[in-house]
Amino acid sequence: MRPGPDPAAAATRDPLLGSLVDRRYRIDALIARGGMSAVYLGRDERLQRPVAVKVMDAAYRDDPVFLSRFEFEARAVAGLKHPGLINVYDQGIDDPVVFLVMELVEGGSLRELLRERGPMPPHAVAAVLGPVLGGLGTAHTAGLVHRDVKPENILISDDGDVKIADFGLVRAVAEAGITSASVILGTAAYLSPEQVESTRADARSDVYSAGIVMFELLTGRTPFHGDTPLGLAYARLTYDVPAPGDVVDGVPPELDDIVLRATERHPDDRYPDGFAMAAALSSAAQRLSLPRFTVPAPARSAERATAARLRHEQAARAAAPAGPAGTVVYDGPSPAAASHDVPDDDGRGFSILDLDEETTEAVADDSTPVDAGSALTTLVWLTLYFALTAAVAGGGYWIGAHLVMGP
Repeated sequence: MRPGPDPAAAATRDPLLGSLVDRRYRIDALIARGGMSAVYLGRDERLQRPVAVKVMDAAYRDDPVFLSRFEFEARAVAGLKHPGLINVYDQGIDDPVVFLVMELVEGGSLRELLRERGPMPPHAVAAVLGPVLGGLGTAHTAGLVHRDVKPENILISDDGDVKIADFGLVRAVAEAGITSASVILGTAAYLSPEQVESTRADARSDVYSAGIVMFELLTGRTPFHGDTPLGLAYARLTYDVPAPGDVVDGVPPELDDIVLRATERHPDDRYPDGFAMAAALSSAAQRLSLPRFTVPAPARSAERATAARLRHEQAARAAAPAGPAGTVVYDGPSPAAASHDVPDDDGRGFSILDLDEETTEAVADDSTPVDAGSALTTLVWLTLYFALTAAVAGGGYWIGAHLVMGP
């Protein structure tokens, strides 16, 4: 079992917690931190709604090329409308914070769902990828390319909505004047061959990455393996992606064909965009008579754990005893304790779930163990009480001995 981070240290490291960005967005808790940015649970104080706030790493805030591309991509994505796309509400710079405000998906990521349940049956795969490919197709029609399609960027709400996030960020970072290996290799397991060779990408590159995701949903693993992210990335220049049915039993040939075409090494041999791949998947689902399916959100997710801890902290603050002059005495954990900064070791990128077993079990049933901070508060008050009692008793004894009895 891996111990969680020290709450006090986490709060010290992150001055954003509790702050108000752009005089509007309150930063409540850190959900996840990756190589380029951090995602926070926040609240729009003007519209009184929860939001997700992505804050870019400090390395990018002084790069004019990045800032220009970041603004352009955010505006372009905000104009897209599709149920498979995360809504972008706002973006800006509140010196020194470069931020993007997005719809908060209350649920978790496809990566977290894969960790909980493993490979998916064909009807679940179709239910996941249908909205994702539709969202990609909408962006492709507008001339936008995602460049980072992977399970971490596919979010599933408690209502069963499936959405893809983080459009345009990779392009903005790649065009900045900052050399970063994580931009090129951080998601090596899902890169298309042309991205490995030249870093260029178009709609067909997203199709390739979606094909890798489809392979992983069906088999429980990615098709290529390597000792290093570089070796993993270059494997696709030499080898074709195998049919999922060659790896696990029970995969319909119709789905094998979709994966094989989507992951052709030459872009011209793939589906031209997300809409074309979505149409192929829909036709296969009809031929196979796949039942309609609502994708479940992961029971244990970073977003869910962060929100639960924040609720418990707020409840603890409300129930804490009043101190001198009406101040509230509280010594509970920081919401930053719900987040972790741990890289995957398989070249996929950054994980947003690294909770120990006890924590995730508490989140699953929306309960949490008795807070050590509350016990400490009680102990402090008892100590003060007995100290005061002793002082009064001692004072009474002194007065009795010196004033009443006399010298």
